[in-house]
Amino acid sequence: QVQLVESGGGLVQPGGSLTLSCVASESIPGVYEMAWVRQARGKQLESVAVIRRSGRPYYLDSVKGRFTISRDNAKNTLYLQMNSLEPEDTAVYYCKADSPGGVLQDYWGRGTLVTVSS
Repeated sequence: QVQLVESGGGLVQPGGSLTLSCVASESIPGVYEMAWVRQARGKQLESVAVIRRSGRPYYLDSVKGRFTISRDNAKNTLYLQMNSLEPEDTAVYYCKADSPGGVLQDYWGRGTLVTVSS
């Protein structure tokens, strides 16, 4: 059973930066896509950034140019660099190993809270 553990959340002022990390307990097979998914209070889950199996990234329109997703396979770690943070980015951010088509089990971390406020 793969375990994903996020870290790096916290309180930051608007315009500030944070880097989230997600460490996997073991190497994630290449069939998985790795994603950061967030949920703001009272809102639905939304995919913020995804690394496709091809290696190409996908970003939610509202974070394009501000967020960067990356992974270090040697460290079994996924990152999300977040710059120019806005109050609307306030949410719990989850790391997800997603199996396209649901062929395999998806894995989720427990989340890390990001609060953007002055």
